[in-house]
Amino acid sequence: MNQLGVITRQFSCSSAVQSAIKNVTVIGGGLMGSGIAQVAAQAGQNVTLVDVNGDILAKAQKSIGNNLGRVAKKMYKDNPQEGEKFVSEAMGRIKTATDPVSGSQTADLVVEAIVENIDIKHQLFQKLDQVAPDHTIFASNTSSLSVNEIGAVVKRKDKFGGLHFFNPVPVMRLLEVVRGAETSETTYRSMMDWGKALGKTCITCKDTPGFVVNRLLVPYIAEAIRLFERGDASAKDIDIAMKLGAGYPMGPLELADYVGLDTNKFILDGWHKKYPDQQLFKPIPLLNKLVSEGKLGVKTGEGFYKYEKK
Repeated sequence: MNQLGVITRQFSCSSAVQSAIKNVTVIGGGLMGSGIAQVAAQAGQNVTLVDVNGDILAKAQKSIGNNLGRVAKKMYKDNPQEGEKFVSEAMGRIKTATDPVSGSQTADLVVEAIVENIDIKHQLFQKLDQVAPDHTIFASNTSSLSVNEIGAVVKRKDKFGGLHFFNPVPVMRLLEVVRGAETSETTYRSMMDWGKALGKTCITCKDTPGFVVNRLLVPYIAEAIRLFERGDASAKDIDIAMKLGAGYPMGPLELADYVGLDTNKFILDGWHKKYPDQQLFKPIPLLNKLVSEGKLGVKTGEGFYKYEKK
């Protein structure tokens, strides 16, 4: 992947987006939320990054500053002063808040990037629906929950949709724009144009489990785990087969370790609960065993493979 090509992409906004979305509130200061805040600020938008934990906000600001510094070194390697100006201006567009309600009162767009728990998301959007301006668009960055179900608690269902970014947000070019059952054409167009203004390649998907990428990726990883569980092939050979036979940059079990086995289990469990007759979503005993043992992949040092902790 050509990171330089991604980060130096032109952030050209259409006049429609510039007039419609100028103030963006991102709720959740973790990896996804801070990444979304960064690319929005780079694109010239005013950003409010919200998290109830002040320490997480401080960490996010530091991370964004470091990331912007790396971007500036590549974009302005022959003009350090312009690089410093780029970082300063982008950071100046980001403010923080610990209260989602006050942080959303002037927003044109609110992007939620909090824990994948539908009850907590419901509580948040119910509060925001009462205080955000009537024109404000609500979007969830969920990767596995139903956009329609998340938005069921708000009155402005025509202004609700999904904006699914990929990690790391400043580098990954794809943005899945998810249309809910009642998402209006105007809202959909605004979300598409906003994503393009951030330099993303936007695709459209209906509210189907996992949207496009995870709907294909999670069952693929699950089938690879089942293949290994049955003893049909070793983990190493399964990964080599898909890298050399299908041209994939990573094998499915390597990818499972990278994503986190707990994350894979969480998504599968959620889908199985909702669609119990779908064979692809059935629980996998080996995956459950590894997670119960705390072997979650790269982040814990062991999953399907062992890793040296740095």
